[in-house]
Formats: sequence, structure tokens, C-alpha cells
Amino acid sequence: MRLLFSAATAALLLVGLGTAPAAAQNVKITPLGTHDGDMCRHDRALLFQDPDGTTILFDAGRTVAGAKDPRLPKKLNLVLVSSVHGDHQGDKRQAKPGDGKCKKPQYKVKTTPNSNSVEIAAGTGAKILGAGQMRLYLRARMVNAGVDKKKAKKMVKRLRPGGKMKFGKVIVSAIPTIHSNGANPPFVMDKTLAKAMKKSGLTAYAGPDSGFILKFSNGLVVYISADTGHTSDMETLVRRYYKANLAVMNIGDVNTMGPEEAAWATKELIKPAAVIPSHANEQSTKGGKVIAGSKLDKFIKAVGSAMPVHPTISGRTMEFNGSGKCVKGC
Repeated sequence: MRLLFSAATAALLLVGLGTAPAAAQNVKITPLGTHDGDMCRHDRALLFQDPDGTTILFDAGRTVAGAKDPRLPKKLNLVLVSSVHGDHQGDKRQAKPGDGKCKKPQYKVKTTPNSNSVEIAAGTGAKILGAGQMRLYLRARMVNAGVDKKKAKKMVKRLRPGGKMKFGKVIVSAIPTIHSNGANPPFVMDKTLAKAMKKSGLTAYAGPDSGFILKFSNGLVVYISADTGHTSDMETLVRRYYKANLAVMNIGDVNTMGPEEAAWATKELIKPAAVIPSHANEQSTKGGKVIAGSKLDKFIKAVGSAMPVHPTISGRTMEFNGSGKCVKGC
């Protein structure tokens, strides 16, 4: 009797093992900068891919070479825009990746008044999302880029802090930032108005900008700071409510947190398992190696041993598990 029980138990265990779900896959994150192999002056763009295949492009800026950039996936699902500043939505872009130098990239293609982000969404059929009042701003430019009005209405999404939207299996939430969100006159489609605004030194307010929380199907929760100063939300919302285990932090200084400030916010407020520094506004690496004395170098030293730091090296795909640990490409 004891033998029969053992055999039955073993059989059940084998069946259980055979039907157990496969281990959760990793989220792929690929920086799309001006020069592959380095972290350069205007690098902002990040491409996220969920295990279910959903792809999200964050802040195309000037470094993604339009809708036909060979680094983009065959199917792009969503374009995120944190603000209407030229370096984020893209007032110009490279004709092809690698134009110019890391320290001084070349942007031969003008993308105003539509923006590089809009032209990428229009050219790929991806949905495009901005915070609050940016929906009307983006919709007008999608139509100007050749998208049918009814289609543009469906493609442009709006998300305000406290809400969430789902794309594939990825849940996107907006996080408040302390920043500004004025579009320069070249983005204004009415030329007479644009000229008057330029003469008066004015920008077109497009509503508040935002950071984002991306919750992926494998459990990874990414906080994207975008351009911001310190906020109490980094602790109360980002850490305590959303429980972000990976942070993407802008470290450029002057217009956003500097390297020391961003490091303090990461260690003391957010406390993720790992951090990705971005938006340094200078050449940060040479041949893939951190330049001594750079903002990136200062950020890494300020973070110290608190957590792993993974620089945004263009073209290098990093893979993260659901706990925020980089398991490949870092």
C-alpha cells in the first residue's frame, strides 16, 4: 500500500511539473541615441518591449531617425511624449543614426510644426499619448501630418495623473512633474501667430507635462521621471503606491535634477532595485566607457553601492526581470 501511494504521488508531481507555467520573461529596454555604443548629448529615447510583444517608444526627441529608423520594431504600439519641449517631442532629427559626433550630433531634418514624435506615430500607425491638454495639441499635428481626422482622434490618447490606460498587457500611468511645458513658436502652425509669439518672446502652453509609470506583464514596474525637480510623489506614489522597482532618472541639471539631486531622490525617496540615468545633456561616455568628471560619473558615484546603475548606451538592449534586476545586456 505504501508503494502504491508513493507511485501515485510521484505521478501527480510529474503531471504538475509538466503543466507548470513557464517562467516569466524579461522586459527589453533599448536606448535609441544619436550614436550606438555611447551615451551622447541629446539622448532621450527609450524603446520598451513587453514579453507579450507590446512596444512603447518614450520621448523620440531628435535621436530617432523618423518612422523608418531601422532600430524601430516592425510593429510600434505606442509613442509616449513627456513634454512639448523640442528635445523631447523632437523639433528636428537625424537623417540617419550616427550623423555628426556624439558631442555634437547633426540634425538635418526639420520636424516642426508636427514634431518627430507625431511623424513617427503617423508613419507607423502607433497610438500617441501625452498628459492632459496635450491631446488636442498632438491631434492637430497628426492631422497636419496627413492622418485622417477620425483616425487621428482614435490614435491620440490623453492620460492625467491618477488614471491609467492599458496597451496590450502594459499598464501606463502618469506622474506629476515640476517643470514647464511651453512649445516654441516653430511648433505653432499659424505662421502669423508664430511670428507674433517669437517677437514677444512667448511659448504656447500645452498643459502640464508628466512622467510615467509602466507596469509590465512580468511584474516589472518602471518609473520614468522625465524633466522634473524633486517631488514628494517620488516617495508616496512612485515607491509606496506603484512600488516601482526600476527608475529612469533625468540627470541633466539646470532644467531638471542634477546628478547629485537625482541620486539622492533615487536612494532616499524611490529606492528601486536598479536605476537608469538619462538626459545628461552632454557626452557621457567615450567608446562605451564613462567619462571621468561627467554628470554620469557624478551620478554613479553619488548612488554608490545603493543599487546597480545602468547607463543609457545607445543600441544596447538591456533585459530586466520582474524584480527590476538586469539579467542581460548590462
